[in-house]
Amino acid sequence: MSDTLAILVGGGPAPGINGVIASAAMEAFKCGLRAIGIYDGYSDLAAGREPQTIELTFDRVSRIHTAGGSILRTSRTNPAQDEATLDRCVASLAALHVRYLVCIGGDDTTFGAAKIAEKTRGRVGIATVPKTIDNDLPLPDNAPTFGFETARSVGADILESLMEDARTTARWYVVICMGRKSGALALGMCKAAGSTLAVLPEEFPEHTDLQSVVDTIVGAIVKRRSVGRQHGVAVVAEGIAERLPGEAFTAPENVGRDSFGNIRLADIPLGVVLRDATRKRLAEIGVDAIVHAKDIGYELRCAKPVPFDVDYTRTLGFGAVRYLIGGGSGALIALSGGNVQPIALGDLLDPRTGRIRTRRVDTTTEAYRVARDYMVRLEPPDFTDGAKLAALAAQTNLQPQAFRAIFERVALP
Repeated sequence: MSDTLAILVGGGPAPGINGVIASAAMEAFKCGLRAIGIYDGYSDLAAGREPQTIELTFDRVSRIHTAGGSILRTSRTNPAQDEATLDRCVASLAALHVRYLVCIGGDDTTFGAAKIAEKTRGRVGIATVPKTIDNDLPLPDNAPTFGFETARSVGADILESLMEDARTTARWYVVICMGRKSGALALGMCKAAGSTLAVLPEEFPEHTDLQSVVDTIVGAIVKRRSVGRQHGVAVVAEGIAERLPGEAFTAPENVGRDSFGNIRLADIPLGVVLRDATRKRLAEIGVDAIVHAKDIGYELRCAKPVPFDVDYTRTLGFGAVRYLIGGGSGALIALSGGNVQPIALGDLLDPRTGRIRTRRVDTTTEAYRVARDYMVRLEPPDFTDGAKLAALAAQTNLQPQAFRAIFERVALP
């Protein structure tokens, strides 16, 4: 019997998953391997159950690369939660006679794969393919993770509709989008759509206060009003919630965590909290503005992939199988200059945390600077130029110096 290559998907969905599955399976056929798909990520493996699998034949995978979602479903199970769980995963793979394993996922899935590779010591060749719409894995050449370009495209379309609605109805939207550790998606959507401003975790200290975030949004509302515009859209990365104290949210003890210890950000009503706090601050300074909250996230994860992600994922799936057949194991598959570049999973670990390093928005780059320059938000010249300061304060019930005392601290250079 030929060696078996198994494919599984972990973490949240991202456009392009099926492209990796299809190309990896078809390359496996060409190399004389049997290809199977394991349903629901590491879930059954970690529990020591015989997982539900599917034979990945050519007819089953040949046309799935343009579809969103995952034909193998996905789960957030942590295969390395403890030594016993890891041992069950390894035993379950052995029972399936798996010689090679392709794991499609983000930082947590990659972390689990690294631990399995370490445990099996080459008995099971393991490669991971980086997937996340958050774009927060440290890939060479600052390449995007697959799924990001589709999520940005779909998200930008939604923002354009909200911007038109905001203009038509003279209101503001506070839009929460996905991005636990990185504000890359919020920034990319904002920049592509030309929305009013993006609010990113990278722009605040590790531990910040709710009022600083709120006043950043309120400052933009006031600044827009000073030039005669009553509407706008602020895009906020959900990772802001991890930098805020628990008391900023109602009943924080009810917020759950996944098997990797991450706070379930979907359980946190960040949009509602920011909306209500923004309304309160506006009322305090005498500004009458309509503010609504909108979450964007699940609409993006299973969207039909754009051609970039279809192209990208087909190369990644091919590269994963070629790497394994060549005797490799324990690497993340990336592209550099159009060529497959395996990166040792151990090299991706942060020595301080023992977890996969995350890539964050570099606020020193010109790419960020361009986005910032087209946003509307308070800046230092708004407080050093007397005329500008007076125009801002005139939109409120505050005198210029009082306005400065409240809002100057949130002005970014």
